[in-house]
Amino acid sequence: MEQILLVEDEKELALVTRDYFNKKGYQVKIIEDGKAALDYLMLNPVKLLILDIMLPEVDGLTICEEVRKKSNIPIIIISAKTGEDARIIGIELGADDYIEKPYSVKELFVRVKSQLKRAYEMTIEMDKLVDGDLTIDIVGRQVYIKGERLLLATKEFELLKILVENKGRVIHKEKLFNMVWGTDCFSEFSTLTVHINKLREKIEKKPKDPKYIVTVWGVGYRYEGMI
Repeated sequence: MEQILLVEDEKELALVTRDYFNKKGYQVKIIEDGKAALDYLMLNPVKLLILDIMLPEVDGLTICEEVRKKSNIPIIIISAKTGEDARIIGIELGADDYIEKPYSVKELFVRVKSQLKRAYEMTIEMDKLVDGDLTIDIVGRQVYIKGERLLLATKEFELLKILVENKGRVIHKEKLFNMVWGTDCFSEFSTLTVHINKLREKIEKKPKDPKYIVTVWGVGYRYEGMI
């Protein structure tokens, strides 16, 4: 089940959209105003965001801009505003797609599937995570890039596995530290930064200018994928 957030104040349209997606096996949460949507996004990870522009409290374009500062999740804007200018503004603020109202729910579904595939295209085969040139053998606890084995320490392996499993999502530093070292660990919090840097030295082409594991300043880290 995919976790999709639909921010739409037209209740009937939102319910029709949710019901259609549910029948296709996708989980959709509806929120009717912009402020509540931002509050929800601060605490809950979602895989894709569908935004109306005209919303109570906080408009969709503002939400799009705020989300893009912290995450690269796919964003699709739906709006009654027509014309090239509205579309360009949405894309410039970080939206991945823009669809005008009234829209076909079937067309929206196709676009959502396309965005999810592009953002999270990664396969799990026989207890392996495969993302482009990167392969993580979960059972054997081995990592390969283009078939060449990387020698990773235990914590480096755990960090990489968690980041890849959450491709495209920002993981807060505190959460990542607790997931790898545990809440009762006596290690210094700075050890996370040390291990991230060591991991980058092993998988990045330019460790000082990382493309795969990026820092979201003041928040945490995000795995972008093997581009």
